[in-house]
Amino acid sequence: MKKMRYLRAAAAAAAAAVALSLTACNTPAPGGGDDDVITIGFITKFPVDFFDIMVDAAKAWDEAEPGAEVLFAQGESGTDDEGLIAAIQSFVTQGVDAIAITPTSPALADELQKAVDAGIEVVLIDNDIPDWDGKSTVVTTDNYAGGQLAGTWLAENLPDGATIAVLQGVLGNPSLDARVDGMLDTLGDAAEVVATVPTDCDQTKGLDAGQDIITANPGLTAIYAACGPPLLGALEAVKSAGLSGLITVGFDASPDEVASILAGDQTASVAQFPAKMGELGVQAAFDAANGEDLPDLIDTGTEMVTKDNAADFQ
Repeated sequence: MKKMRYLRAAAAAAAAAVALSLTACNTPAPGGGDDDVITIGFITKFPVDFFDIMVDAAKAWDEAEPGAEVLFAQGESGTDDEGLIAAIQSFVTQGVDAIAITPTSPALADELQKAVDAGIEVVLIDNDIPDWDGKSTVVTTDNYAGGQLAGTWLAENLPDGATIAVLQGVLGNPSLDARVDGMLDTLGDAAEVVATVPTDCDQTKGLDAGQDIITANPGLTAIYAACGPPLLGALEAVKSAGLSGLITVGFDASPDEVASILAGDQTASVAQFPAKMGELGVQAAFDAANGEDLPDLIDTGTEMVTKDNAADFQ
């Protein structure tokens, strides 16, 4: 079995303080083994189902690819720039051939450019850094199209005179902003937006926002969230308020969201395909390290999930 390393980057950690934990053995360490083996640093934002699924897919790819060794690192939250920077620095020090990363924000661009300058290919997964040209490709959902899918569904299913609250993700994150922009552009005048609140894709912040929104808007018709965790938090507020019939639409179709849809607590979600992101992301990093030309964007698709098809996403 290949050696797997999993690095959890603490938010305030310096690169030298990042610890690696070995979960298997029998493979030489990077820089000290077979020169024909491509080493890839795979960095995800934080430990939630969406990224765990992505990591599992990358690990399965790694087990099946004898020409690669994948090292894993993860931050602690959706805004953990410092933790991901520490992980990037650690992988540069280890001399990996490529880095595949789900960036927390454009603040990572300078550190990623240092990796590119050191001869390391960089593939972005899930989120783009639009103004940074050093990436080999972006493996992601077309988030604007996913937002449009949600907006179209809402426009077709909301009653006349509807009001809607929007739970944003991390402000300034291009992918998360695009999910809101796409939704609003196709929602049109089908509902009045009565609240727009950033949540950093955090479940507790979603709960707090949900409580405030429900209190301020007792006749609220719907809630749309740019990511899954804050909507799950808002659902707690909905239950506590004893509301029924509120339309709730998330983005991710995580296992917890799918369970909520099947239970009748959540109305719908836009599915992404994190397993596909993980597999195609690490494959793209491998191909880039081998000198292959890649398209600018590798789209992993979206689909609307409701109670009618939620069982297919369990």
